[in-house]
Amino acid sequence: MKTPQSEDLNRKVNHFLPITRKEIEFLGWDYVDVILISGDAYVDHPSFAAAVIGRVLEQQGLRVAILPQPNWRDDLRDFKKLGAPRLFFGITAGNMDSMVNHYTAYKRLRSDDAYTAGNVAGFRPDYASVVYTKIVKQLFPNIPVILGGVEASMRRISHYDYWSDTLKPSVLVDAGADYLVYGMGERPIVAIAEAFQNKNWNEEIRKIPQVAYFTKDKSDLNHDDLWLNSYEAEMQDKRKYAESFVRFERESNQVQQRRIVQPTNRGWVVVNPPFPPATTEEMDKFAMFDKMMNAPHPKYKKRGDIPAFEMIKNSINIHRGCFGGCSFCAIAAHQGKQIASRSEASILAEVRDLAQRDYFKGHISDLGGPSANMYQMHGRDSSLCIKCQRDSCIFPQKCKNLIANHFPLINLYKKAALVSGVRHITIGSGIRYDMLLTEDSAEDLANGYTEYLNQVVANHVSGRLKVAPEHTDPSVLKRMRKPDFRNFELFLKRFQKANRQAGKNQQLIPYLISSFPGCTLENMAQLAVKCKANNLITDQVQDFTPTPMTYATALYYLGFDPYTGEKIPVARKVDDKRNQHLFFFYKKPENRERVSALLTKIDRQDLKRKLF
Repeated sequence: MKTPQSEDLNRKVNHFLPITRKEIEFLGWDYVDVILISGDAYVDHPSFAAAVIGRVLEQQGLRVAILPQPNWRDDLRDFKKLGAPRLFFGITAGNMDSMVNHYTAYKRLRSDDAYTAGNVAGFRPDYASVVYTKIVKQLFPNIPVILGGVEASMRRISHYDYWSDTLKPSVLVDAGADYLVYGMGERPIVAIAEAFQNKNWNEEIRKIPQVAYFTKDKSDLNHDDLWLNSYEAEMQDKRKYAESFVRFERESNQVQQRRIVQPTNRGWVVVNPPFPPATTEEMDKFAMFDKMMNAPHPKYKKRGDIPAFEMIKNSINIHRGCFGGCSFCAIAAHQGKQIASRSEASILAEVRDLAQRDYFKGHISDLGGPSANMYQMHGRDSSLCIKCQRDSCIFPQKCKNLIANHFPLINLYKKAALVSGVRHITIGSGIRYDMLLTEDSAEDLANGYTEYLNQVVANHVSGRLKVAPEHTDPSVLKRMRKPDFRNFELFLKRFQKANRQAGKNQQLIPYLISSFPGCTLENMAQLAVKCKANNLITDQVQDFTPTPMTYATALYYLGFDPYTGEKIPVARKVDDKRNQHLFFFYKKPENRERVSALLTKIDRQDLKRKLF
């Protein structure tokens, strides 16, 4: 039974950050220090970036208001209603790139938006970071604007934009913002807030890690910086963009990075190196669950649920960063390759807190992160990690310096399951199954690979476990920076064995991608044949969408590998993309004739016989 005392367990706030003038007046404020503008609805929860940044600034003693999803199509009254902040506007498109949020892989407009009340589309503009900034600069030209969030982070230098099919300059140039914070923003935003207390705040901010800015002052630059080709040169010659991309990605893979400079628009975009990976103590401080209401703002009650909150409200994030290095994924470029983990004590405190919330019914839907099973993992010798430029610690093979011990995670699962009120824990994050495979029994025992799999299968799967082989073809997988499909087939056998031992009949569901750069119709037909041979269910599938600043997007835009210069086939036309996607659903009677015709066209009657 929940009591008023248990309802307030660990809760140190009893208010939402204000989003209206009336709420500001209710708090007795005669000014606001910072206004955060977001393309998402305001959900006061650790999974929603604007709320986290707002609470971090609040802890610095600042008065923070949030302006969620302002109307940009009328007389701009939403942008004016809170007035001008004393220090700065912080602007984010939201938890997703606004174009990914708006459009499918076929560039069709979506009819829903999981970050909006009622799941209704149309509450944020295309290229929201740019649109919001231009409006604010028009209305409040003397107030600094700081861009942040995934959209700004992944567009901090020149980048290919799939939706306009153009190479774009840094979003700083397009938007006209004063500064940009890339990556996870807690530490840079605190440093920025402190810098604003000084008279020479502009110079101070330009020295802060993870801050980017545009300058026309050459004295800001030096020869030790990593220089990229100019945006204008890249526009004229794709090889120049390829060179810049390789320089940028190799530098971003390092723990200790140089400052990056890119000439553009008769000036220079300057990107400061990032903060070091967060410590466990810092991660515990960033968790914020005890500083938040852990709910959407009450204004949305009449408009309906916010699906993104409903999906994560019973989940807990235990670490950030990913060393998997998948070529189509932006996580490493945003959160970093190094793993930063919370302490067991902090996580269990949040489990206890979650168990007391009104909406919790006993099921924790995830204890995970970008990848489920990287908790507390790091290099044995950190000096080797500092020198390393590898894209991935586990591809093409597991790094010998990597400590891939799964026992801290196994023990965490066991302790979380014992918390009063918790009946079931499932793992919703993707498991890197290739980290669980070894022929060395001593390595297996020392790191708990089989033990982890057995624990997950026996206790933490709700009928289906989703993993991501992504494809079956070796050449496609190599460009994806994913392991050979034989690894998945081996894991499938071990998963089935663990099921038998647990007395269960659960399914392994693969995530798969079509139309990846370098993938052909023949590759997709062979994928369908292998899926059929392994009795795999292919309903967790997607068509490749190029997103800014990933290696996969560079492959798509260039039509050749930026590292080797090797030309590759790319499915660009909608019909070509749909034809590839069709092979996931060859079993449907309505698709058989079309699939057969495609196989005849590429002269692969042998694959037709295997499928039908």
